[in-house]
Amino acid sequence: MEIKLDDLTGQAVRSLLAAHLSGMQSNSPPGSVHALDLSGLKESNVSVWSAWNDDMLLGVGALKELSSTAGEIKSMRTDSKHLQKGVGLSILNHIIAEAKRRGYKRLSLETGSGDEFEPALRLYRKRGFENGAAFGGYVASEFNQFLHKTL
Repeated sequence: MEIKLDDLTGQAVRSLLAAHLSGMQSNSPPGSVHALDLSGLKESNVSVWSAWNDDMLLGVGALKELSSTAGEIKSMRTDSKHLQKGVGLSILNHIIAEAKRRGYKRLSLETGSGDEFEPALRLYRKRGFENGAAFGGYVASEFNQFLHKTL
């Protein structure tokens, strides 16, 4: 598996990100989706990585800089054909390593609640993320939850 910085021009990556956004919308209450669209992922404070096996896209993940000491994980998604193969963990480990390299002290994320979110929550908790307070302008609700990891 090769994980590389992505410029978001490839159709496979765009399709997976569209599927991610669609999945978040179908599994979240109205107004509760905070996933970035393509334009949001192209902002200068966001880096996106894609994971590949030769020319086959396995997954994506992004890191948004919140400040010089904090980042937010965005748009983590494994292609449905490659679930349970370690893709998500590899991308998450890559993002954590990059956050440390940048000197971040904390890495955070916002996600939802319910069965569809449990696999991702297990992955984050496996890597030491813990539930905590809302951050970065998010407003807490009964649906969303916030996880943080001190680096």
